[in-house]
Amino acid sequence: MNKIIKIFSLAILFVVIPVVFGSVSAASLKFDKTTVSTTNGGTFQIAVTVDPGSDALSSVDAYVTYDASYLKVNTVTAGTLFPTVSNDISTSGKVYIAGMVNDPTTSISVSGTVATITFQALKDGTTTLAFDCNSSKVIKNDINASNVMTCSQNNSSVVTIGSGGGTNNSAPAADNSVPAELPQTGIFENVANIAIPGIILLLLGGVFRLVL
Repeated sequence: MNKIIKIFSLAILFVVIPVVFGSVSAASLKFDKTTVSTTNGGTFQIAVTVDPGSDALSSVDAYVTYDASYLKVNTVTAGTLFPTVSNDISTSGKVYIAGMVNDPTTSISVSGTVATITFQALKDGTTTLAFDCNSSKVIKNDINASNVMTCSQNNSSVVTIGSGGGTNNSAPAADNSVPAELPQTGIFENVANIAIPGIILLLLGGVFRLVL
């Protein structure tokens, strides 16, 4: 009987730990294409998408950086993920896109397109589209309006114009630096972060007592 209990306890331990630590994934901003090829004077479209990870979202603020000597923004078209989408292309080298829910009792829990940007190429070369991590936000639908975006999970897109060459070494790269102060998470999330290690230690202690 004791042997059965030991085996059962070990089985629970190896099932619970992967579930607990594998159930949380990070929210991030993505381009639908990581590489683009176009001609000098040609246009191309690239979608700005959001992956909510394990969270339910209320809004997104995406700042896309680009080199204005290589690219020009023609239009920004709203995606279908958020009911309300706005944009600002007045600042050279940066596109601001905002998506939000209309009803605070609703949220977005699936990946999708926030908006699609149409760029025009201005000269041959290679340049990079990236997200400004210090300004961009993925907002969780909680009492704190927590920014749950993980910068290291954002991607970038390399644009080759004409024959390429003349790589733009000054092109804005993806800013994956960690902000000076980490975004605050929700109350429940903080409690869970403290409680989970205690639960694991409790389970381990129980198994070792049975084994020993």
